[in-house]
Amino acid sequence: MKDRCGILPTLIFTVFIGAFFILNLAMPDRDFSQQENRALQQLPKLTAASVFSGSYMKDYEKYAADQFAFRDTWMPLKARTELLSGKRENNGVYYGEGETLVKRFDEPDAQKLSVKVDTINSFASKLDIPVYFGLIPGASDIWSSKLPANAPDASQKAVIEECYSKCSAKCVDISTSLSGHSGEYIYYRTDHHWTSLGAYYGYQALSGAMGFTAADISSYDRKTVSTDFCGTNWSSSGFTWVRPDSMETFVDSDGITAESYLKGTNSAPTSVGLYDTEYLAKKDKYSMFLGGVTPLLHITTQQSSAPSLLIIRDSYADSLAPFLTANYSNIYLVDLRYFRQSVSDFVKEHDIDSVLILYSVSNFSTDDNIVTLGA
Repeated sequence: MKDRCGILPTLIFTVFIGAFFILNLAMPDRDFSQQENRALQQLPKLTAASVFSGSYMKDYEKYAADQFAFRDTWMPLKARTELLSGKRENNGVYYGEGETLVKRFDEPDAQKLSVKVDTINSFASKLDIPVYFGLIPGASDIWSSKLPANAPDASQKAVIEECYSKCSAKCVDISTSLSGHSGEYIYYRTDHHWTSLGAYYGYQALSGAMGFTAADISSYDRKTVSTDFCGTNWSSSGFTWVRPDSMETFVDSDGITAESYLKGTNSAPTSVGLYDTEYLAKKDKYSMFLGGVTPLLHITTQQSSAPSLLIIRDSYADSLAPFLTANYSNIYLVDLRYFRQSVSDFVKEHDIDSVLILYSVSNFSTDDNIVTLGA
């Protein structure tokens, strides 16, 4: 009788594993996860080099996890199980106060940070125009009080101080501006970006450092454009029962044009506007701002006598750029992940008056494309 009792759990477990093994073989691989809003790992190519380097097994583990049958169903189940067990983190995302989902910040490689700052210094030394450098702290820093007790999280403030201490560009203190408004809705609860309100306070910080006058917040016609935004932290964590965010626009886009150069500066531009509202019907709603990822974007404003500005940036700048249309005639935004031209040459060719290098601390810590500024 005891032997039969022991056989039953083993049999159930074997059938369960076998069923999913067959399902994983039978179900076609997916290229993209709508829920997680990211590309999924594909089956890696087996080569002698990839085996000996260890990259094949690492990529295969990612492939097995990404292509696991019914992954989108299992993730929320795992997240709920983690919470029930007392663990308030899943896939690097903390389940914080007020259903706030905050991405964990890990200690960056100090040597790589130093190389990036040296690259910025070298870039700035080549130009005879002002070069500004701004690092944007994330929610785990400004909203640290919302994190679970004793949650491991590296200091973004320390990263900012270290980088600024070594940088010869004009550094912008964005952290103080955001900290002064930490009680407000300055980050999305389900996404890693700042809200339009947070971007406005970032704009105020830039104005003090860059010498322009920021418009008063009361002068904007604020509009809620979505109440069902579920961002990247919602997608990757499995905490899918958390209520969605709302999204706002502040700046009127009348008289302003925005053109995206998807295939480089020599390609024909695509008109995207300050806001591409078609994205509001999609999962990736944050791409409403300037139409999302592009190597180069050019904004032309009605301030024809104002100076021009080049922003070397990550996606945080997408929701901040509309505010700058009141202060600059032409605003160019470059994403170094996809921009293949020499940035120094671009500055000279387009008679740029000043450059702003603007990144979130998290992206600056992990994006190795910043070193291409030295080209």
